[in-house]
Amino acid sequence: MKRPTIADIARRAGVSKVAVSYALNDRPGVSEARRNTIKAIAREIGWQPNSAARALNGARARAVGLTVCRPARVLGMEPFFMELISGIESELSARSYALLLQVVTGHAQETEVYRRWWGEGRVDGVILVDLHFDDPRVPEIENLGLPAVVIGHPSETGSLAPVWSDDGAAMRETVEYLAALGHRRIARVAGLPALVHTVLRDRAFTAACDGLGLTGHSIVHTDYTGEEGARATRRLVSAANRPTAIVYDNDIMAVAGLSVAQEMRLEVPADLSLVAWDDSPLSQVVRPALTALGRDIPHDGAQAARSLLALIAGEHVTGVQTETARLTPRGSTGVPGHR
Repeated sequence: MKRPTIADIARRAGVSKVAVSYALNDRPGVSEARRNTIKAIAREIGWQPNSAARALNGARARAVGLTVCRPARVLGMEPFFMELISGIESELSARSYALLLQVVTGHAQETEVYRRWWGEGRVDGVILVDLHFDDPRVPEIENLGLPAVVIGHPSETGSLAPVWSDDGAAMRETVEYLAALGHRRIARVAGLPALVHTVLRDRAFTAACDGLGLTGHSIVHTDYTGEEGARATRRLVSAANRPTAIVYDNDIMAVAGLSVAQEMRLEVPADLSLVAWDDSPLSQVVRPALTALGRDIPHDGAQAARSLLALIAGEHVTGVQTETARLTPRGSTGVPGHR
């Protein structure tokens, strides 16, 4: 005979498999009456737990979840996420915890992943990245009672514990540095416009330029890929009143921008100064090496993991502000027109 499954219980009860998982694992998300009905059906058809056994007997999964709403091909090329994951893993492996990683296409799918992971007892908590304004994931996670740490600015994390750095201060330092070199037309090639950190960097960039009287500033939003970074750079430097300096939101786009400058016979930094964000090894192997804003990203990942493990252990956890990104001048920036 075929072994009874959660799908059989869901069909008999007229509910989703997620609701059955919640009921069988005694997690919030279903009413007490429905929970009792589901458990009664499970007993009636002879269902026995297997992978859910740990959750039913109170043991932890000893795993935490991370979902990333980016195309898988982009994730593989993005130094930031590789360094972040390395930091998370360094802390988890020392505690014999596993990292469950899933790439999703949108917030609706991401939320469903959280509900399934939590309902099936597959994770003890999650790390949330790429925070949006009025992010629907935050209240959903709060309602689930799922332990979570957000890598993002505390203004949008609700009751969830944030790990964050002051991107605004780093952007202001960069604009002031370029202005001190003599740049008056500065552009910013930014990331996804819906992300909180993108907007905060945009605001800091605009405020710094306005405060210094730099009227020729502009912002172009992209998807963080090299292709979009190159396209944005080509459009900016082809303009009649082209910028003399460009600040990029990641290394991949900055390297692509350097290639465009060389393609268009612009000398870096005499004709065009370039600044990257993240300062991965990629910034230093190109010629000229890229001036970059960098911080210890693996440290941030490890801090997020430590905070989450403390939450899972029942400790009170507050937000942690990590170091502000530091500007490291290299060969890609200089006095405009100076050869």
